[in-house]
Amino acid sequence: MKYDKLQLDGVEYKTTFTKKWLNRKPWTEPNPNLIEAHIPGTILSIDVKEGQEVQAEDGLLTLQAMKMDNKITAPFAAKVKKIHVSQGERVSKGALMIELE
Repeated sequence: MKYDKLQLDGVEYKTTFTKKWLNRKPWTEPNPNLIEAHIPGTILSIDVKEGQEVQAEDGLLTLQAMKMDNKITAPFAAKVKKIHVSQGERVSKGALMIELE
């Protein structure tokens, strides 16, 4: 059995990691300019156009998921750089929907 070292808060531990743990996708800090789907669903409406200026909390699009309409809003004032989805399109979790700049 192979043991690996893990360090937390300056304390070193000896442990074994599963294959699932070793093959996991490493965490990366999310890019706030990329609006991604947090759940799978269908795009009901797109309320902005490319190049449009938006303010914080302005509606960007509506995503229907689990029989609920989820209004996706701008997290901050920005300009819509690119729209990666179209109305009626089904998107999976993590799909890039809108890119801001």
